[in-house]
Amino acid sequence: MKSNQILLFIHIVVAVLLLCTLGNAWIPPNFLGNLNLLSLGFPYLMFTYIILTLIWIFKKQKIAIAFALGILFFYNPIRRWVNFSPKTENVKTIRDIKVLTFNVKYGDYGWDKIKDYIHKQDPDIILVQEKDTNRAIRQDLVKYPSVILKTKHKIVRQAEVIDDNSRGSSFFADVDINGKIVRIVNVYLEPFRLNKSMFTKLESFGIGNVSTLLSHMVPTFQAHEDQVKKIRKVIDLSPYPVILAGDFNSVPNSYEYYNLGKDLQDAFLVAGKGSASSFHDYKVPLRIDYIFTSKSIIPLSYKVDQSVELSDHYPVIAEFLLN
Repeated sequence: MKSNQILLFIHIVVAVLLLCTLGNAWIPPNFLGNLNLLSLGFPYLMFTYIILTLIWIFKKQKIAIAFALGILFFYNPIRRWVNFSPKTENVKTIRDIKVLTFNVKYGDYGWDKIKDYIHKQDPDIILVQEKDTNRAIRQDLVKYPSVILKTKHKIVRQAEVIDDNSRGSSFFADVDINGKIVRIVNVYLEPFRLNKSMFTKLESFGIGNVSTLLSHMVPTFQAHEDQVKKIRKVIDLSPYPVILAGDFNSVPNSYEYYNLGKDLQDAFLVAGKGSASSFHDYKVPLRIDYIFTSKSIIPLSYKVDQSVELSDHYPVIAEFLLN
């Protein structure tokens, strides 16, 4: 009986922590920065929750029914990481636009390879983060610090969104696509200034190592809050449908995800399948690159191209129908 009580206590704690990740939709990092850290642990908390539920089932305890129903409560949060039920599996139509967003890590893996890859994909809209215009092709580019856009269509208006001294960067461009204007917002939220050595040292589980890691992350989440507000203003005041894409430097179920995606649709949930992990440089795969759209823009396909390693990020490619 005692072992069941311990198991129940652990299971309830995990369930409470999972519920706390949902609070990121309302609680900003400057009010409670540590809460946003829980979003990073969501896959591991969810995995633990499922394993514990299976143990209850194996033990043939009635409490297993309640915990199993609890998994359904996290149906959508799970799908933001791994989608198993896209809504467009049987949809076949001609696309209006193909969008590619790619954090290229300043071309460290080779600009020629990156340009060849993008050329083969033949996208209508190219959004790049962590560019280096000293080495990149400069012709016909809309350029802002760290981010660029290239398109086959006419740009009727564009402006910088994050214009302070932060390391994040964002801008929007109103693009005329065959007579329909769409506001494209390229996002590169403040990076974390982390390196692999921090995670290597973390394996020793020293308190000092954990503290060092957190000291880099919480202030970055707090910087994101101000950047998110500026980007939201551009979205909310847009007279046109919006495509919001780029490197959020934040995982699903985070404050950034909930608030940047408010009133928009995550194209991966509609048209993606499998894992959406887009950052692979550390031992832990993360989803931090996204494409969101207004609901009048219909996602037809969504792919994180994990077959190529031209950066520490994978490129994200989606096709859309303009309704």
